Amino acid sequence: MKMHPNELFFYYIPSHTIDKQARAYARSVSRYVNEINIEKEHITTTGWRTILDKLHLRPKDLLNRAHPEYQSQIAGKTWDDESWLHILVKHPYLLKAPIAIKRDKAVLCINPGEIFKLN
Repeated sequence: MKMHPNELFFYYIPSHTIDKQARAYARSVSRYVNEINIEKEHITTTGWRTILDKLHLRPKDLLNRAHPEYQSQIAGKTWDDESWLHILVKHPYLLKAPIAIKRDKAVLCINPGEIFKLN
């Protein structure tokens, strides 16, 4: 698959306010924004591993620990990295913030303005 050198991949949940704000900023970082709605697009464990490698984070670092479903079904249990990956695959709506990737840089946009770190 051929990509534009300035293409920005933006993984987000459209209903989240921070995601909407960061999405608007993404368009100012790159003219070529590939938006991936993680509620509709299935991301495999391999895809998540690639994203995590670029972010230099662990799978559990991406999850919103305040989410009621996280609290009721995930919190307090022991999970290995592979299990955390499967949680991301099956419950992508638990992602705590949008993710932006441009070239070999990636950011977890806890604050919408963090996307500017890709410039």
